[in-house]
Amino acid sequence: MKKLGFRRGFIIKKQIKKWIRKDASAALMFLAPSVIGFALFYLIPFAIGLFYSFMDSTVDSQFVGLANYRELLASHSFRKASSNTLYFSVVSVPLILALSLGLAMLLNTNIYLRKWLRTAYVLPLVVPVASIILIWQILFDWNGSLNAWLSGFGIARVDWMKTDAARHVILVVYLWKNIGYNVILFLAGLQQIPKDYYETAQIEGAGRLRQFRSITLVYLTSTMFFVVIMSIINSFKVFRETYLIAGDYPHDSIYMMQHYMNNMFTSLDIQKLTAAATLMVGCILLIVMGLFALERRYRHFME
Repeated sequence: MKKLGFRRGFIIKKQIKKWIRKDASAALMFLAPSVIGFALFYLIPFAIGLFYSFMDSTVDSQFVGLANYRELLASHSFRKASSNTLYFSVVSVPLILALSLGLAMLLNTNIYLRKWLRTAYVLPLVVPVASIILIWQILFDWNGSLNAWLSGFGIARVDWMKTDAARHVILVVYLWKNIGYNVILFLAGLQQIPKDYYETAQIEGAGRLRQFRSITLVYLTSTMFFVVIMSIINSFKVFRETYLIAGDYPHDSIYMMQHYMNNMFTSLDIQKLTAAATLMVGCILLIVMGLFALERRYRHFME
């Protein structure tokens, strides 16, 4: 009997291994096009760029070590671009998290015109940015609609895109473009929380703030983690809107890392371009790894 049981167990394990091999081969077949595309258009070009960041030129190149990075860090325009990008991320990410979570909690209740509001927040995701930028330019121009309204109330005109106010304009554009995506993610997370938890907490005398802290935030940990990462990445991609509104050389307050790299590409300074791109990727990786560590610690704390 023992031999028969051992033989059956051996046969079952063998069949499971065959199924795993079949599933693995099928998964690899489906993943192969994406992996090949990612390698061709992202991984290999980044590796080539990393290689050129240690060379003095792209033709008859010689290894110069960290000379390009030292020259880059000594550049005033690079320091200005990196500080502006860091400032924008530090300000915009907490703001968009608070606003999107508040709107998601509002839309999760039975409010008037809830379906229409959900559609309104999603529209910026499907409307092309290039077409909407024309409206933003008309709105924030010196002779634009916003200054006309301010003049009607007796308030002095503001040169929005040529003063420090340009930073607030780009922040509003970033929030308008990305808040709908975060609201969708938070709504999906909120709808996964059982309502019984809130009812039980209410019976036990817990207020709304206690319910929000002990139930909502706890069960939105994974969603919050993903939203934070996506918001940080999108804050680094604000160059598209800034470039379309303000051009190659915008006001100093909105001169971002992507502006610097775009100008280096225009002047064919490949070494500074690749070095700046490498530093930017390194910073993003450090931020993401730090967030992973914080999320892991928080889960262990809650367990």
